Amino acid sequence: MWIDALANLQKTGESGVLVTILGSAGSAPRKSGSKMLVTADQCFDTIGGGQLEFLLIQKARELLISDHSEPVLEHFPLGPKLGQCCGGSVSALLEPIATCGFRIALFGAGHVGHALVNVLAPLDCQITWIDSRAELFPEEIPGNVQICISDQPELEVENLPEDTFVLVVTHNHQLDFAITEATLKHDNSRWLGVIGSETKAKRFRQRLEHKGNFSQAQIEHMRCPVGLESIGGRKPAEIAIAIAAEILSIQNGNRGDSNKKREGIAWQDLKKLLHSHEHEVAK
Repeated sequence: MWIDALANLQKTGESGVLVTILGSAGSAPRKSGSKMLVTADQCFDTIGGGQLEFLLIQKARELLISDHSEPVLEHFPLGPKLGQCCGGSVSALLEPIATCGFRIALFGAGHVGHALVNVLAPLDCQITWIDSRAELFPEEIPGNVQICISDQPELEVENLPEDTFVLVVTHNHQLDFAITEATLKHDNSRWLGVIGSETKAKRFRQRLEHKGNFSQAQIEHMRCPVGLESIGGRKPAEIAIAIAAEILSIQNGNRGDSNKKREGIAWQDLKKLLHSHEHEVAK
């Protein structure tokens, strides 16, 4: 059913177009109110089939390709040109379904990973939460969070959409490096943040340089230590807020020079993060 598919789109962040028959005159395949959901490679339900449905699917996918965000009203006479001899006419509304604002791939389900989900989930984002340890994930997760249990988390990098914010906070330095290396090889992430100290950052950069497969620009794409420095704190919730603040500074502002303090954070969003953290503590 289209309504179940729509709920799934909203959960996964995939784009789609909802097609609704607004009105018809004379003989028409389906009555007013009939709906169909169109994605890049699937259709859910039908508005009557035939050439009319084919054209509406085609127009819906044109909207997806052009990233059109406004509803479009289409009118069709059901005559010989459409290969339908009903003799009526149909008006249809095509409504693009907005996807989430941005995507985050979170590697690691330890204390900091849990704190990050609590802080990031209220934002307009879609989170893929990845770890090999199934027992660490909570029973209940927010609707915009997808769990990925993988024996080799670094291999999941290949499945990430372009412009994903990649955040590495696992329990193992070697795994952190493997995910970092895979992300830089994939070379299409919006940002790469790796938890750790200046010493860890230096070692990772030296190892990447030694491999000889990465340009200096690629190596500098790695942000380690990660988190807006002005936030401070060492508790998981404080670290999570600092990292979320840096992500927002990039999403809502400009990254700027990698050696300078991140600027451009939306303070209303930061207040939202702090309020969310206070709510979690109060539970």
